[in-house]
Amino acid sequence: MKIMRKIIEIDEELCNGCGLCVPDCAEGSLVIIDGKARMVSDKLCDGLGACLGSCPTGALQIIEREAEDFDEEAVEKHLAEQKYKATPPKPSGCPSAQIKTFAPQTPCQGANRPIMGAGGGASALTHWPVQIRLVPHTAPFLQGADLLVAADCCAVSAPNFQQDFLTGKIVMMGCPKFDDAEMYVQRFSEVIANCNLNSLTILIMEVPCCSSMNGIIKQAMERAGKSVPVEQITISTQGTVLERKNW
Repeated sequence: MKIMRKIIEIDEELCNGCGLCVPDCAEGSLVIIDGKARMVSDKLCDGLGACLGSCPTGALQIIEREAEDFDEEAVEKHLAEQKYKATPPKPSGCPSAQIKTFAPQTPCQGANRPIMGAGGGASALTHWPVQIRLVPHTAPFLQGADLLVAADCCAVSAPNFQQDFLTGKIVMMGCPKFDDAEMYVQRFSEVIANCNLNSLTILIMEVPCCSSMNGIIKQAMERAGKSVPVEQITISTQGTVLERKNW
């Protein structure tokens, strides 16, 4: 049934698709589609505006219009479906889903591995898989790890990605713009809660959509009820380090 009530409105011209609003919506009513924030369904939006403060462009506002009444049961069902989608696939014949460790994980051994460079050498990657959606929190290589959370594009933008950022770290990679932000929050909250991480490094691009990875990690820590020392590194599209900060 439709009623007159308060609800979120998205100005598509102002929206830059950064995705920062997505993890701030506890009901999961916001998603990024075709580079813009979209409402999944009117009945999933409570109209309270928790997402407003995270929008850097002012694309979100609360208006009053005729809309489906807010439905808590629909929200619970929607969140349950999202959680189900976030469950990692069971190992199968596909190599992308099989947990593998390529080398011992002690700091000493990691420091002495030859690094890929102009003269060749071994890869600094010590495990598989690397995609966020494919790495379960039960992966043994995550225990006590120095975790690198890297936006996909960083690997092709940074000329010495492995040597400068990957060495000695466990990596989980993904795109906060095109992937499911709620799934990312759930996955990282499980990792943070269960894996006793030593540190966490966020490596993102200078483009606005990449910055939502920071919000995803912050919300994951809140959900996990634990904090981890974080270094956030921003690089340019040409691979130059623009900013380093700790939080």
